[in-house]
Amino acid sequence: MEETSSLAKWRKGGIRTMPFIFSNEICEKLAVVGFAANMISYLTQQLHMPLTKAANTLTNFGGTASLTPLLGAFIADSFAGRFWTITVASIIYQIGMTSLTVSAILPQLRPPPCKGNEVCEEADAGQLAILYVSLLLTAIGSGGIRPCVVAFGADQFDETDPKQKTSTWKFFNWYYFCMGVSILVAVTVIVYIQDNIGWGWGFGIPTIAMFLSIITFIVGYPLYRNLDPAGSPFTRLVQVVVAAFRKRKLQKVSDPALLYQNEELDASISATGKLLHSKQFTFLDKAAIVTEEDNVKASSTPNLWRLSTVHRVEELKSLIRMGPIWAAGILLITAYAQQNTFSLQQARTMDRHIVRSFQIPPGSMSVFTIVSMLTTISIYDRVLVPIARRFTGLDRGISFLQRMGIGFIISLLATLVAGFVEIKRKHVASVHGLMDNPHSTIPITVCWLIPQYSLHGIAEAFMSIGHLEFFYDQAPESMRSTATALFWTSISAGNYISTLLVTVVHKFSAGPGGSNWLPDKNINRGKLEYFYWLITVLQALNLVYYLLCAKLYTFKPIQLRRKEDESQGGVELAGGV
Repeated sequence: MEETSSLAKWRKGGIRTMPFIFSNEICEKLAVVGFAANMISYLTQQLHMPLTKAANTLTNFGGTASLTPLLGAFIADSFAGRFWTITVASIIYQIGMTSLTVSAILPQLRPPPCKGNEVCEEADAGQLAILYVSLLLTAIGSGGIRPCVVAFGADQFDETDPKQKTSTWKFFNWYYFCMGVSILVAVTVIVYIQDNIGWGWGFGIPTIAMFLSIITFIVGYPLYRNLDPAGSPFTRLVQVVVAAFRKRKLQKVSDPALLYQNEELDASISATGKLLHSKQFTFLDKAAIVTEEDNVKASSTPNLWRLSTVHRVEELKSLIRMGPIWAAGILLITAYAQQNTFSLQQARTMDRHIVRSFQIPPGSMSVFTIVSMLTTISIYDRVLVPIARRFTGLDRGISFLQRMGIGFIISLLATLVAGFVEIKRKHVASVHGLMDNPHSTIPITVCWLIPQYSLHGIAEAFMSIGHLEFFYDQAPESMRSTATALFWTSISAGNYISTLLVTVVHKFSAGPGGSNWLPDKNINRGKLEYFYWLITVLQALNLVYYLLCAKLYTFKPIQLRRKEDESQGGVELAGGV
């Protein structure tokens, strides 16, 4: 009976679940990006928002949608599990998308069109309320999808099986590749429909795609390897802090072997392997010191608010160690966020014709980001990794910390280049007397923007995938949804920093006669290049900070339980060096 159960468990998961998970991700990203890629155009042209207000609305929405994954991760890791969290969150997302689609179809839910050169009427409070409620529902839905889909896909590969262990890092590459393909379709086909056919169809098609993604994901349920939730990870973290505080006056133990361990108690949160004692943050070790008051008995569970196991203490240490690396990713997102705001407005003023009868929609400019990202991922996986493996001996070629560092450098170059391109764009506008006419097309090809978009795509292929690998690999196994949520919270923080930066620069760069680095109506009269270079300087400082953090980072020590010998385990520093 036990052998049959083990065989059934072995048959679940693996590579055959990938079509269902990737199909879900492709449809979900088609929907998400189909909304987001051209939303700045919808807000400014259909709802008649000022540019800075529209830009901040989008970055605030992006920030909120990337913050809610903390709640989704808590629900998934604590009691619901990843499958049901993804399913329910997808339904909530579907409701929000449907609401936004309806508002784009019904004329009474939008302000009237502009007439000639008259001042356009901005959306009223009721129309904005529908927009904000729709965006809020999609943000809540994202909170359940984003932290769980990646972790759920990686869960399909058993780390205790040497044959499947090396498949995990390949999964992250191909996950991002499939996501990129769907984004590519969104920023070309969907954006073209929005600009040339109508916003009803432009929003409606992604809404239908989201519905299909829910059906596809549910159909694969019998094949999935579902890991049981291990209880609230946040409660365990707080218990360690409380226990360490209660015992703060105790002397540290001379031998870590004297600290409390209980494999039976930790069994549900250490199925793959147990965390070993590390030498950092030793003040937290006091939570695992056994005293007479703890009244520890072999057959009973101790009061976890007074006594924690080494494994639970190390869970908290792992998250603390990850914090500085997490923070380093924020500014890259701040730089990346400008593609859907100011870079898009640059594109709108330029000659976007590829041939005489066709011009690229501004929202489709990010196609160059996606193509460069997909190309980089393919070259990285098929060419760079085999070459690097010969020198490093690592299955993944280079460590995720090295991969992230390369991404930071390329992102810095992207914003530096963007500043010089903006100078060129305004010079051409000045030569042709178009500085005061923001609605006229400047006779400079939009291809000048390709380098900055492409560099951002290359940077994302290195940094974002490396960041995601880092969180999944270095997080305690019972907190992987939570750790993946940290990836999205860095995106959230990056968007909020972008909002703050835009607001501060807009306020303090204001001068006489309405001059401003970031003007509301006419970017030709602004100093957008200064804004790009400000971000470049911040990224340079951030790179120095990251290199210091990476050099000092200590990988989590874990003793893995291997399938070929359940009674023995090998000590392995997760993630390598």
